Amino acid sequence: MHIHGRTHDEHDTHHHHAAATDKRYSIAIALNLGFVLAETVAGFFANSTALLSDAAHNLSDVLGLALAGGAAWLAKQSAGSQRTYGFSKATVLAALANALVLVAVCGGLMWEAVRRLSAPQETAPFVVMAVAGVGVVINGATAMLFAAGRKNDVNVRGAFLHMLGDAGVSAAVIAAGLAIWLTGLDWIDPAISLVIVALILWSAWGLLRESLDLALDAAPRGIDVDAVREHLRAWPGVAAVHDLHVWAMSANAAALTAHIVCPEGGDDAFLANLRESIQARFGIGHITLQVEREKPDGCVECD
Repeated sequence: MHIHGRTHDEHDTHHHHAAATDKRYSIAIALNLGFVLAETVAGFFANSTALLSDAAHNLSDVLGLALAGGAAWLAKQSAGSQRTYGFSKATVLAALANALVLVAVCGGLMWEAVRRLSAPQETAPFVVMAVAGVGVVINGATAMLFAAGRKNDVNVRGAFLHMLGDAGVSAAVIAAGLAIWLTGLDWIDPAISLVIVALILWSAWGLLRESLDLALDAAPRGIDVDAVREHLRAWPGVAAVHDLHVWAMSANAAALTAHIVCPEGGDDAFLANLRESIQARFGIGHITLQVEREKPDGCVECD
């Protein structure tokens, strides 16, 4: 006899989606796109690779915010007969695309900075400092928009880290402008660009690794699959567990399937209690359990 237990924690899922699909993305995109245009013009006027590098970095973040916002909107769309999970996975793909864009931008920034190091050009340090100061304010304020909910959603966390990193980068550009003004050394401008690239790569690496794992259906960060297995094995009436899988349905919703061997069987109350315990301890909202009375022949995963 096979008994299936399923749950779809709609309240929890909708709660996270609502937090991820408010007006924060639109506000952040508008603010940062306007600043990118202003910083690009100022970068050419001041002949500063540091400003142009920062502008390119901010432009990549605008693209990332657009991807994250669009993916969050897609995640709210209803499932269809073919896409039975809906578009929830779009949030994971957007996070992966965001990380890849950052890495690609770093290559272009590094190339230009190295070229400028071999032939330093005069810059206007006061313009550099003034524009970078505006960047600190805008990026810092945008980061605060995404402070809430960043622990539960890789897209929100990515946006928060990018904006916070941008504020730090703009602060470094201010320091570079001040150093150029005090020393007259024009090589400082491309040198600080290389520092910016290093900071971008450092912040992007964690996001790239996590989003790639999620895209490959690895268990979400923070869920110990071995602990889940032991939890199932220790449940009264469960003799063995096999074919356990945990994966991310979206950036903030995990799913689990497992076969559990119960010689005495399991009724609806048994499955409901086990399901609720998994939800409470591991935060997994989509659970499918198949109850079997006997271990399958040749099962290498069973106790």
